Amino acid sequence: MDCRESALLVSVLFLALDLCSAQNYVLSDDGGLGRVFDGIGGLSGGGATSRLLVSYAEPYRSQILDFLFKPNFGASLHILKVEIGGDAQTTDGTEPSHMHHENDENYYRGYEWWLMKEAKKRNPNITLIGLPWAFPGWVGHGKNWPYDYPDVTATYVVNWILGAKQYHDLDIQYVGIWNEKSFDNKYIKVLRNMLDKVGLPGVGIIAADGDWSVANSMILDPYLKNSVDVIGAHYPGTTTITEALKTQKKLWSSEDYSTFNNEVGGGCWARILNQNYVNGQMTATISWNLVASYYEDLPFGRDGLMTAEEPWSGNYVVESPIWITAHTTQFTQPGWTYLQTVGHLAQGGSYIALTDGKGNLTVVIETMTHNHSVCIRPPLPPFNVTSQNATFQLKGSFASIKELQVWRSQFDFKTSKASFFEKLKPLKLVDGSFTLNLAEDEVYTLTTISTGSKGSYPDPPPSAPFPKVYKDDFDVRSPPFSEAPYFADQTGVFEYYINLTDPGPHVFTLRQVLTERPITWATDADQTISVIGDYYWQNLTVTCDVFMEKMNAGGVFIAARVDKGGQSIRSAKGVFFWVFADGTYKVTNDLVGETVLAEGQSGTEVYGWYTLSLTVKGQYASGSLNGYPLWKNAVVLTPKAGWAAIGTRSFELAQFDNFALVAE
Repeated sequence: MDCRESALLVSVLFLALDLCSAQNYVLSDDGGLGRVFDGIGGLSGGGATSRLLVSYAEPYRSQILDFLFKPNFGASLHILKVEIGGDAQTTDGTEPSHMHHENDENYYRGYEWWLMKEAKKRNPNITLIGLPWAFPGWVGHGKNWPYDYPDVTATYVVNWILGAKQYHDLDIQYVGIWNEKSFDNKYIKVLRNMLDKVGLPGVGIIAADGDWSVANSMILDPYLKNSVDVIGAHYPGTTTITEALKTQKKLWSSEDYSTFNNEVGGGCWARILNQNYVNGQMTATISWNLVASYYEDLPFGRDGLMTAEEPWSGNYVVESPIWITAHTTQFTQPGWTYLQTVGHLAQGGSYIALTDGKGNLTVVIETMTHNHSVCIRPPLPPFNVTSQNATFQLKGSFASIKELQVWRSQFDFKTSKASFFEKLKPLKLVDGSFTLNLAEDEVYTLTTISTGSKGSYPDPPPSAPFPKVYKDDFDVRSPPFSEAPYFADQTGVFEYYINLTDPGPHVFTLRQVLTERPITWATDADQTISVIGDYYWQNLTVTCDVFMEKMNAGGVFIAARVDKGGQSIRSAKGVFFWVFADGTYKVTNDLVGETVLAEGQSGTEVYGWYTLSLTVKGQYASGSLNGYPLWKNAVVLTPKAGWAAIGTRSFELAQFDNFALVAE
């Protein structure tokens, strides 16, 4: 009988006495404390990752929000970071800006305002952060770069912060600065100065919200250093650099995770939540993304803490990262402090400990093995984890603790019988000591906090595909959101519109509103496009009324079998039925319009309504205009399936109405 078997005879989980060889670890505040804990959060945006969430019916939408934000229920997040919409493709779609044009301000577009209010409703103490991934084109004065005119860019960002307060009573605590390229640090100073001048000295700046490189500049430039409150890195691999530590600023993993949310994704999240501090002294970790609420076949499908991608069915899935988050968030709060006595376990894994300074202690232990905790980035160096006994000795102000609450998650990659966030019997300490028999791929929380709970609701409705028959006439007098349900803008912004010049049937429409290409780091398209439906549809009919507003060069399309979106939208294939303001039509096999399947005269003009219908079945496609066949039997060999879509030839005004689709 080996050591572990004999231990299990005494207790499956706990050893009050160290019956076998165990490594000893001290948890103490005698030598002082470590860094102040700033919280664990989720990120909505970067881009359009919460797009489908808003279309859920009640009670399911509120249930999802409870699992994310409600204290002592689910993930109980401390931080919500949102995209400051910039009208541009930023990974999985576009989010509308509060300023499409320099003289335009609207603080009700999009859904991030709503999401922040819902989070705040559940947790009034949640930290709110905004970050622009992209900007409207006017900010760059004709360049695809937002920092050549720092006063303009700073004004744009500060307006968003002021609008959050004025129109939604939301206090933004931090704003990030980020772009894939390096930028002039002058912008950070201009932004800091402007925030102070408008009465927002308490809004902190996170820089560069990308990598650690700004730390070098901060060491050399005292004014820059004073302007930055947090150095934020994306996907740091749990490590930091010496220069960042030398600044003595808060260090955050301000975007992390981005991993498919199966159990390996849960293991990735468990490992980095502990080791971002153990290895890198990072005091906050924020998941991209908050909730996978976008079409799964867009890039990085299901890379959220939970999955809510079927508003038409009401189905959602509380994935393992929710409960892994709870191991820390339900038993700590921002303002707690890490102990200096944190580290790695002798046989692999890690442990952290935090205190509120009032006698409470929370310890989180993870033993995730390499192959069961791989994140999408960066590459994970090899390491080993094996089962082990670990004895923890509480000293200093914690020596008198007699009992700890215990919560455990056990991943099971062999039988798929994992258990997450299970409350076990309290652990009695003997002389301030306890021993755990730690298996591979486990997470434990031991805490003096007794308020934790595993929230639950009745099972949501079963998963179901997008309805095969769907229609939307966009006749919404007071839409709760600026976007129509289920449409996922991939380039351009499609908003509800009241057409006051049309006394006929097209008063309420959907309008593509951008007339200038936005500034973005991601690959977008020269055409605007919004997708909808089931990615696996093969045979379908799409019908829509269209209205062009651009003279001569204007054009609109409806499409089927669109096979790409997100950052890959420029190379999307499908069947695209275009009509143009010059009286012609074209059918193409790609969004860019290079592979032509049919073309000819349509008689279409600007400022007139037309009904387009596209039918794709097997290898053939046909189209009609105002009910009359315009072309037929175009041969379509690929793609075999994809979304339906609407869009425009360029960044131009155009309207859509009475959208309908029928799929086989």
